[in-house]
Amino acid sequence: MQPSAPEPQPDPDPPMGLPVLPELAAHLAAAAGRTAPEPPGGALALRTAACGYFERRGLWSTPGRVLAGPGAPALLLALLAAAGGDLVVPRPCAAWYAPQARLLGRAVHPAPVPVESGGVPDPFTLLEAVHRARDAGGDPRVLLLSVADDPTGTCPPPEQLHEVCEAATGEGLWIVSDETRRDLLHDPHDTVVLSPAEMLPGSVVVLADLRVTLVPASWPAGLARFPDTGPGEALCAAVLAALSGLSSPLPGPLAAAVGHALTEPATVRERTAAAALLHGRLAAGLHRTVTEAGAVCRPPHAGNHLYADLEPLRPAFAARGVTGPVALEQALAPWAARGGHRFGDDPKALRVRLSTEALLAPEADRRRRLLAAPDPLEVPSVAESLAELAAVLRSGGGSAAGG
Repeated sequence: MQPSAPEPQPDPDPPMGLPVLPELAAHLAAAAGRTAPEPPGGALALRTAACGYFERRGLWSTPGRVLAGPGAPALLLALLAAAGGDLVVPRPCAAWYAPQARLLGRAVHPAPVPVESGGVPDPFTLLEAVHRARDAGGDPRVLLLSVADDPTGTCPPPEQLHEVCEAATGEGLWIVSDETRRDLLHDPHDTVVLSPAEMLPGSVVVLADLRVTLVPASWPAGLARFPDTGPGEALCAAVLAALSGLSSPLPGPLAAAVGHALTEPATVRERTAAAALLHGRLAAGLHRTVTEAGAVCRPPHAGNHLYADLEPLRPAFAARGVTGPVALEQALAPWAARGGHRFGDDPKALRVRLSTEALLAPEADRRRRLLAAPDPLEVPSVAESLAELAAVLRSGGGSAAGG
């Protein structure tokens, strides 16, 4: 039997993040001579700094219930290995969720999100997914959700989040809350973000990848915070054992720089706030462009992505040979398009995630100038890119073909 042809891969992501802060670069350089490895889960100093990070977000923490690792995906892999059983995820969800479970041979059960926002499943679809999985012999034990969602750029309302978490704990599931993008709110005065760990502190593990907001995108660093309960202590110890087995701790010099970033000095706080404002303005420009072209898209409130449903434009795209998400990625490649199938969505639907990163110039100096621009949407390169996107949407994707 001949193996099937591999699925075409999209172009690489654009350069991610803003230029490295000199203060963080200096701390990394100062620790460059450190030869001692960081212990699995992070040394006490790093975990203590992480406690301060969580406490400033309303989550009291102790070093014994916090682990650090080389990015959130590695921490999730260790967590799923420790928790056992299958994984339940929203549909759509971040592209890195499901692969960690599948690496362990675990089943992944998607539960569709409601119309209002992404990040969490509808409570009824969650229960339906859990019961269907158990009836089929599955063993769902973990619900992974997001309070500031990739791919949709939305934040679930607190009441919706509470209903989902109550349903999950009623079914005996651990809740893992991905809070990576919670600091990239486009308008902090307009959007309320609550952690499930504030609602149900004994049932929630908080996960955060620091590369999105706190440290440069090329610095793999993430945190996991566990409940201060007996089961939380046992799960934390099992995750630490799994991390030890992976033998992939944070590099020593990087841990020193990350520890400084976790104290959130003024330069880091200012950069995070400026990045959130920049991504918010760019996301608003993308949203206006796609909706004026006739697409359906939830207004983004956080992060650097939005998720557009181009089904209303299917006739125009089909006339150009674009009939599925793979071809849609090719047609919209300049905007870092990723088809919905990469996020667990319907593989036939014309849904796509677009990235504000694609509107940023690749050169560090130009990104700095864009960060300081009074209105980034008036910067010529950004305005031209949005005008080109509008033209492509109106024409149905140019000459791209295939499904």
